[in-house]
Amino acid sequence: MASNTTSPSSMPHVMNTYGRLPIALERGEGVRVWDVQGNEYLDALAGIAVSTLGHAHPRLVRAISDQAGKLIHCCNYYEVPLQEEVAKQLVWHSGMTDVFFCNSGLEANEAAIKVARKFGVNKGIEAPAIIVFDHAFHGRSMATMTATANAKVRDGFGPLVQGFIRAPLNDLQALEAIIKENRDVVAIFQEVIQGEGGVHPCDPVFLQGVRKLCDKYNLLMMVDEIQCGFGRTGKWFAWQWAEGVYPDVMTLAKGLASGVPVGAMICGPKVADIFQPGNHGTTFGGNPLAMRAALETIKVMEESRLLANALTVGAYLQNALKQAFEGVAGVVEVRGQGLMIGVELEKPCGVLLKRAALEQRLLISVTADRVIRIVPALILTQQDADDIVARLAPLVKEFLAE
Repeated sequence: MASNTTSPSSMPHVMNTYGRLPIALERGEGVRVWDVQGNEYLDALAGIAVSTLGHAHPRLVRAISDQAGKLIHCCNYYEVPLQEEVAKQLVWHSGMTDVFFCNSGLEANEAAIKVARKFGVNKGIEAPAIIVFDHAFHGRSMATMTATANAKVRDGFGPLVQGFIRAPLNDLQALEAIIKENRDVVAIFQEVIQGEGGVHPCDPVFLQGVRKLCDKYNLLMMVDEIQCGFGRTGKWFAWQWAEGVYPDVMTLAKGLASGVPVGAMICGPKVADIFQPGNHGTTFGGNPLAMRAALETIKVMEESRLLANALTVGAYLQNALKQAFEGVAGVVEVRGQGLMIGVELEKPCGVLLKRAALEQRLLISVTADRVIRIVPALILTQQDADDIVARLAPLVKEFLAE
């Protein structure tokens, strides 16, 4: 076939996999970003809970620049000292034991699913099954989209991967009944606060009950903290709000390196040694650049007390939103924890509200069709929170009045 010798056309060449909004961002600083036209926006989305330290944090910029001048990539044939440094921090803050690094939340969840299956096979179960939950979102790979509850994610991609059983959230009685009826269950996999599913938190008592069921039936308790973890709720991990709970497997990504792609699966002693060389791997996962960004993010979070900030400013923002929408017909609920907040409306708001927010120079997300999701950087101030409410509340009220 002859090569194309004509000039590139003005038609788009990036696949149409996102319903993009009509702006292009060029730079950012703190919790504000600017588009290519020079317009400033207040960022209440942080790249979907990714930019932990905000945009262009000077310490992160220096760390990334320094590492880029030393070594960006090193394959996992060799020791990567920065991996051990980051793993040590994650183990220290979680109380777990071993870490596998990858590139994204989807990859971390795939690794967790493989751990669960190998755990089951080692127990003599030929077709291990994993319990997942209504409203769950775990990714868009073949396995993780099957674990995901949203039919829109799965439709058109059959046949789906076998081995997932869905359960209602926060219902221990129903959960135990499913375990008793399905002898091949090997793990319970849940988001501690469901993000894409509409910002639905797990009750701490439910988490404690899940831990007890896993101990009773020799199952793995696996938690997906990709969106709700890493300081967003005011603790390092959202499951730490449930006293006495330690998961066997935890997955992380998003905010772990404040924008540099990195994912992690952390295991406790029950399955820490279940993977052996050749069982799993990655080319880019745990590369020195990503690890340096993760390590610097952790240091800044510790030294700047960002967990405390997420807790106090998050509570302030949630209360301000509740006051702003008190008595407003069409607002179902304001819920969440720390700087992970959802405002549920009675009717779908999707693209209309996101576009209207752009006109007010505000970046937000809408998930589950009618839940406004607010997941800003952990450096957000009370003044920034007031600014979010001042821009968002009139938009929502006008939208509901139409």
